[in-house]
Amino acid sequence: MRALARIGGIGLAAALALQPGLASAEALTPDQQRFFDLYKELVETNTALSTGSCTQASAQIATRLKAAGYTDADITQFSVPDHPKDGGIVAILPGSDKKLKPMLLLGHLDVVEAKRADWVRDPFTLTEEDGYYYARGTVDDKGMSAIWADSMIRFKTSGYKPKRTIKLALTCGEETTFAWNGAQWLAKNKPDLIAAEFVLNEGGGGRSGPDGKPQVLAIQVGEKAAQNYTFEATNPGGHSSQPVPDNAIYELADAIEAVRGYEFPIKFTDTTRAFFTATAQSTPGPLGDAINRLLANPNDAEADKLVSRDKTMHSTLRTTCVATLLAAGHAENALPQRATANINCRVFPGETVEATLAKLKELAGPKVKVTMNLPVRPTAVPPPLDPKIVGPAKAVAAKHFPGVPMLPLMSTGATDGIFFQAIGIPVYGVPGIFVDPDFNGIHGLNERIRVKSLYDGRAYLYDLVKVYAG
Repeated sequence: MRALARIGGIGLAAALALQPGLASAEALTPDQQRFFDLYKELVETNTALSTGSCTQASAQIATRLKAAGYTDADITQFSVPDHPKDGGIVAILPGSDKKLKPMLLLGHLDVVEAKRADWVRDPFTLTEEDGYYYARGTVDDKGMSAIWADSMIRFKTSGYKPKRTIKLALTCGEETTFAWNGAQWLAKNKPDLIAAEFVLNEGGGGRSGPDGKPQVLAIQVGEKAAQNYTFEATNPGGHSSQPVPDNAIYELADAIEAVRGYEFPIKFTDTTRAFFTATAQSTPGPLGDAINRLLANPNDAEADKLVSRDKTMHSTLRTTCVATLLAAGHAENALPQRATANINCRVFPGETVEATLAKLKELAGPKVKVTMNLPVRPTAVPPPLDPKIVGPAKAVAAKHFPGVPMLPLMSTGATDGIFFQAIGIPVYGVPGIFVDPDFNGIHGLNERIRVKSLYDGRAYLYDLVKVYAG
């Protein structure tokens, strides 16, 4: 899932940018048309968990890569017997300088479920209207995945010889925590295949203002770990005509209320400190002052109260936990024998899911059982705010998006990057693909991307990879 933050109306903190749309796909150059054909095929290949096949999508990418000149030795298609439709692909373009470690382009092929009855248009038919492409996955993450595959094809057909080896990994399972995850499988079972000095991933991007003009670019440097926990209260129950104080629903409700009232302590990484410093500089008045006070003293409760009115700033400052699912009772005329809740936590980099479990147990109290749901995510490791990564991203952006500032961003969400960070490979969410302030229906209805944004992002990311690769 894309990790673009939503920060409203405060100068640079208005966060991420987009440009006005291209009028029509009819204006595409032949080179852009070849990309469009790949993009359309990928978007229209259903890769939702319940009905789709990432294996089919990866096979289609493999066919295009081979047509461009990649050999069977350059391409690895993978899946496991228990999950034959959840396959992925790794492709490699060797570099000329063996002293340089490879770089890895990472994308995910799976998409969030989409019901045709809920959408205005068929979610698995790419439709162009009013300067937008509509369909499930047009942004998340088939936009970037198509750009990465297209870039590998263009490198090969143009005869480009990179100094640094360029690897591509397109995987399945990012959108569903309980699904088989191809990125996790690669990191665990094929670490040599995807070994790299750094990974370029989703999570950065850009955002426009209400007028559609670019405001800010963002490069994601770090993310939280997503982890689910179950709260469970049990009771012998009985007839509802004779209620007693010991009630599983009430006990669960008290535990949830305790979670609601608790604020995890404020923490900073190098990325979030740089982000808030830049935000304070561009935000006059009480809010900017409050941000500066928090930077100086994370325990300043009054400053925290003011800054945390913005939901994204609040989540960027700390671990967060929230109730997302409830189930209770077995009959309308019986006292409940069981009540459960799912608590979804986004754990701040460097903090462990086990420590978060301990805090939740403390909050829930002795009458509510708290367990950690599978799968258990690795501890989020904040990558360095490396000038060798950030510098080129800014320099190339200055040519493609002149005058648009770029902020380092820690995602409050989560991506497959966490599995590569866990084996020591830093992951960066690159800028370049812009979305509207309403988030373009990502994970929701009528997902869309401006036509111009897609092709501008393609041009930027192609040039950026070449700079990193040499």
